Amino acid sequence: MSDGSHRDRSADSAGDDDPFPTRAGDDPSAARPGNPSPARAAQLLLARVSEAAGRARLGRRQATYGAPFTGPGGWGAGPGGRGAAVGVVRRLLRVGGGPAGARARARLDLYERGLTVAGAGRIHVVRYDSTVVRRRRVLSPQGLARAYVLVDVDGERMVLRCGDFGHPEVWGPEIRRAVTDAQLPRALAALAEGARLAFGPVWVTREAVGSRGASLRWEQVRRIEVLNGSFGVRTAAGRWQVWGTVASGIPNLCVLQALAEHLAATAPHRRDDDKRN
Repeated sequence: MSDGSHRDRSADSAGDDDPFPTRAGDDPSAARPGNPSPARAAQLLLARVSEAAGRARLGRRQATYGAPFTGPGGWGAGPGGRGAAVGVVRRLLRVGGGPAGARARARLDLYERGLTVAGAGRIHVVRYDSTVVRRRRVLSPQGLARAYVLVDVDGERMVLRCGDFGHPEVWGPEIRRAVTDAQLPRALAALAEGARLAFGPVWVTREAVGSRGASLRWEQVRRIEVLNGSFGVRTAAGRWQVWGTVASGIPNLCVLQALAEHLAATAPHRRDDDKRN
């Protein structure tokens, strides 16, 4: 599966479920008759989010992020615990009412074992131990934006643009860390049993890593990095090998990088070299 394929391009532009669609004429400050009060709407939304998280057994809520608002007197929602979650969404609901305020009511909740994304009347649920996450650049009203494409528990792909919620420099790395922590032990166990794991065009075994016609044994590898959007391997000799694979086409790159770090450090020849040094 390559990032440049027609299938991926089509999914990026149309198939991924963007939880924050915008419509011409939306006014986040307009009140709509018959809508519940902000406090009641906050309670209802929080109840729906909590119910969805409970069904997926995500554990305790760790943080809540709201859609940033930068208008007059605006604010940027940030992380918080269980008590902060209600306060954040109440502030969100003060910004907009009714369907036109869907973006203002959007919220991202991080839990022990997954996350939820509420927006446009839907709640997506993601489990860290089963999701697939890719980092890409997608179109936004402000131009190209960094984004995460994740697979939810129903198998649907959804996009989290870094501008959709406040403090992406916090929640982005936290999602990557949590996915890695949840999936790395299972991947290491599979490799120990002789499995060959595929991360898109990149394959990994207990002995080596490769992509297409190139491969290196783990004792030849120091680390894996992204170089100008491409997949690169830093060799033990201190040289870079760029294999021409587009990094955004690699699913769960964070897990692959953690695997590489572990397998390179524990390669037999590397352990012998460390003992001699």
